[in-house]
Amino acid sequence: MQRVLDYREQLEEEAKVRLARALQAQLEAKQRLESLEAQLREARKTARETLLRDAAERWLHEGYVKGLSGDVKAAALQVQMTGAMVDEARKLLTERSIDKKILDKLKVRKRDQYRHDERMREQHANDETATLRYKSPTF
Repeated sequence: MQRVLDYREQLEEEAKVRLARALQAQLEAKQRLESLEAQLREARKTARETLLRDAAERWLHEGYVKGLSGDVKAAALQVQMTGAMVDEARKLLTERSIDKKILDKLKVRKRDQYRHDERMREQHANDETATLRYKSPTF
């Protein structure tokens, strides 16, 4: 029983590690998204403030803004995906924690039952000894 409980504890620890990694990935994805959004805002602000004189320069800047917009969309999608990974990891951790707690409770119940049975056997042996020792004389 202890081996199974140890295995379940190991699975729970693995789920905790998986959740931590997913949370870290989500944090990194959010930071990347925020950085790209800031770059996009700055590029749009630059485009508004400085009227680009040259058509080629304007075309390059518009391409840069479009590229940043695509990067922002991709980063937002990555944030959503990491959010789903976090939810899945959290669900897995919950399931594994429940499994471990169930086995732990079963272990405690079995231990208590064993102790109770041992006390009953000892009491029975003591009762038998007392009966034989203090047996009343037969007439």
